Amino acid sequence: MENNNQQRPGRPIRRVVIAGGGTAGWMAAAALARTLGKVVDIKVVESDDIGAVGVGEATIPSLVHFHRLLDIGEQEFMAATQATFKLGISFESWRARGEDYIHSFGMTGTDHWTAGFQHFWLKGRDRGLASDYGDYCLELVASQEKRFGHLPNQGINYAYHLDATRYARYLRRFSEHFGAERIEAKIAKVDTDPATGHITALVLDAGTRVEGDLFIDCTGFRSLLLGQTMGVEYEDWSQWLFNDCAIAVQTESTGPAVPLTRSMAHDWGWQWRIPLQHRTGNGVVFSSRYTDEATARATLLGNIEGKVLTEPRVIRFTPGQRKKVWVGNCIGLGLASGFLEPIESTSIHLIQRGIVRLLQTFPSYGIQQADVDEFNAQTEEDIRTIRDFIILHYKVTNRSDTPYWHDAASMPVPDSLQHRIDLFRGGARVFREGNELFAENSWVQVMLGQGLTPERWHPSADLMGDDELRGFLDGIRNGVRRTVSQLPPHQQYVERYCPAGKP
Repeated sequence: MENNNQQRPGRPIRRVVIAGGGTAGWMAAAALARTLGKVVDIKVVESDDIGAVGVGEATIPSLVHFHRLLDIGEQEFMAATQATFKLGISFESWRARGEDYIHSFGMTGTDHWTAGFQHFWLKGRDRGLASDYGDYCLELVASQEKRFGHLPNQGINYAYHLDATRYARYLRRFSEHFGAERIEAKIAKVDTDPATGHITALVLDAGTRVEGDLFIDCTGFRSLLLGQTMGVEYEDWSQWLFNDCAIAVQTESTGPAVPLTRSMAHDWGWQWRIPLQHRTGNGVVFSSRYTDEATARATLLGNIEGKVLTEPRVIRFTPGQRKKVWVGNCIGLGLASGFLEPIESTSIHLIQRGIVRLLQTFPSYGIQQADVDEFNAQTEEDIRTIRDFIILHYKVTNRSDTPYWHDAASMPVPDSLQHRIDLFRGGARVFREGNELFAENSWVQVMLGQGLTPERWHPSADLMGDDELRGFLDGIRNGVRRTVSQLPPHQQYVERYCPAGKP
């Protein structure tokens, strides 16, 4: 008897066409060529006349793992992209004017199986036995001391500051080495099959057709394939994320590069500063509802260091996500699928997650709806938890000194985020959902850093007397200090490990 629930095999996927280059397009090409280049034809259609956004220059530790999967040599990659190391993000005047904290990578303290380290720290602080929460995190103290070095057994968690334009070029060379082909052209039209709705070919400005079985949309905010051609709706999240504009500018370096991204709060948004080997990336992210472009530009140019190297570039966006990122034979990556502001450097991570997910569900023998549904469900969960984490930075604050911050602090937030806030406020509890990006320590650092103080701690902490608790806390803090004192200055380490020379 025939099983009517059995899915019929679709058309085998032998030709992958990537529309658009930039970071998203060439990350996809690199991963596909490195893993499937011998059995799948990979083409990247991009035009030199269409500039990439190119401001995603701060990353998170997942990129280190992505490079290891592809066997990308770290020293070569860092030299080629003028990269430096990153240990976290410094949030300046976010909780209140003049009050700063660092969201660092890695772990803080030592957890007990019943309760996280924050419970023991809370009791220690109550007893006058604990210093700042960050003193118990290796990466945070190293960033404060401007030190860095690789440790045995991957004993320090880090990411990179990199030149996004150079990164795309580097990945292009890498991809072409493994068989990917670049086609220089503009896309004039997208052909679809009237029966299935699937994309059949990209028609280029010279009239050439580039046919494929699977199409990856990396066309940026235009979302030429996923949005315009496939008609996937965009879900607008501006009711929680007010910012809709950014202005970016590059400046000369004025001193040693620090292993931190700086995020400086302003009355209507915030400013980033990202140190590379050859220059510094700067920009402001702001809401056009609370200020105008001229004010934001003047504030940015009045709060930078070093000679300006580029004309300030304005980027307008709507925070949110396409309701589906895989429809038919089209998958959106990067800005084509959605955008969350760069406050926690998640843009490249989301590209990477989409690529890895595609490789795990690659439809070699034809597209199956079950794979598509799973891909979309996992993507939705990823973006939702990251969205909530970003909203947290605005909702939980002691600032109410400007309309922007007052409205952010008083806004209703998604139930999923409110639940996390209530758990932490009531009992310092944090639980990680599935494979979400930000682990418990990230939530704890940001909630404490933004000024959310729990009302009580777990009773496990009360099993320690004061002397035992003091010894426990001091042992961790002193161990962190000893390790950091043995690390070289970050600038010195970069110059020795991955010198890029003159740009």
